Amino acid sequence: MPTTAREIHLASRPQGWPTPDDFRTVEVQLPDPAAGQVLVRNTFMSVDPYMRGRMNDVKSYVPPFALDAPLDGGAVGEVVATGSDDVAVGDTVLHQAGRRTHALLPASAVRRLDVSRAPATAYLGALGMPGLTAYVGLTRIAELREGDTVFVSGAAGAVGSAVGQIARQLGAAKVIGSAGTAEKCAWLTDELGFDVALNYKDSPIGRQLRGHGPVDVYFDNVGGDHLEAAIFAMADFGRIAACGAIADYNADAPVPGPRNMMMFVSKRLTLRGFIVTDHADAAGEFYRRAGAWVADGSLKYQETVVDGLDHAVDAFLGLHRGDNTGKMLVRL
Repeated sequence: MPTTAREIHLASRPQGWPTPDDFRTVEVQLPDPAAGQVLVRNTFMSVDPYMRGRMNDVKSYVPPFALDAPLDGGAVGEVVATGSDDVAVGDTVLHQAGRRTHALLPASAVRRLDVSRAPATAYLGALGMPGLTAYVGLTRIAELREGDTVFVSGAAGAVGSAVGQIARQLGAAKVIGSAGTAEKCAWLTDELGFDVALNYKDSPIGRQLRGHGPVDVYFDNVGGDHLEAAIFAMADFGRIAACGAIADYNADAPVPGPRNMMMFVSKRLTLRGFIVTDHADAAGEFYRRAGAWVADGSLKYQETVVDGLDHAVDAFLGLHRGDNTGKMLVRL
C-alpha cells in the first residue's frame, strides 16, 4: 500500500538569513519497496550548520540543494517495509534522507544501528558525523600532541563539545572553549571537564582569551572575531583546524578576514581546512575509540530536541542563533 509522506522542499534560495518563506512542506505518496529497497519511518533528523551553505547555488564540496525538491541530511528511523534480505522490518537505521517523515531508499544507503550500545540519536551526534569531525580535526588536521593547550570555538555545539572531551582523552593539558551563555559555559566546565569556558557575549573574545594562552591547537567552528582572537593567542608553530565559520554563514555581503594575518609568518602558524567526508577511512578507528569513551562516560553529550516536522525550520534557525546546547535534533 502506498505510504503518505511529508517532505520539506527548498522553495527559494535565501538571501542572508533564511525565512520560513524559503521552504515548503509537500505531501507525497511513496510506493512499497521494490527488490533491494527499504521504506524507513524517520524518528529523528539532524540539524547541522553546513546545510545553510547548500541552500546557495554555488560550487562547493557538496552539490547545492535543488529548488522544489526535498532537502536531505542525517536521520535515524525504523524500517517499516523491506525488499532486502539484508535489512529487516524493525531494524533501526541511519541514512541521509532526513527532512521528511518517510524515506524510500536502496538498502545499501542505510546503516543498521546497534541501539543496545547507545540510543539511535547518539549516531547523529557524539557517535556520528559531529564526533568524527572532532576526531579527524584533532588527530589528522591539527595533529594534537600530548601536553597541548587547545581552544575550540562553538564549544557547546555538537562538534565543539566533542572536541574538548576528545582532546582531553588524547592528552591535551588544557582545554578552553567559547560559548554564548553562562549556562553553556557552566556545562562545559562542570560536566564536560573543560578547564576554561569563555562567554563571548560578556566582552570581546580576544580580550578574554589573552590570559589563557599560548594556544597550540585552535579548532575553529566560528571564524570571524574568534579566528582573529585565536591567531593573537597562538603559540609559535601553532596549528589551526578550520572546520566552519558559522558567524558568516548568513552574511549578505563578504565579510572582512582577520586583520592579523601577518602573525602566520611571525609565529610560523599552520591553518588547514578540512571536510570530514574526505576521511572516511578514519571512521572505524573513531567508532572503536568513541564507543568506549561513551560507554565509560568520558565522552558525554547533550541534545536539544524540537518536536515535529512543522518546526524543523524553527530548529534550523535556532541552531544559527545558538539556541541549542549540544546536538540539535528534530523528533518526527
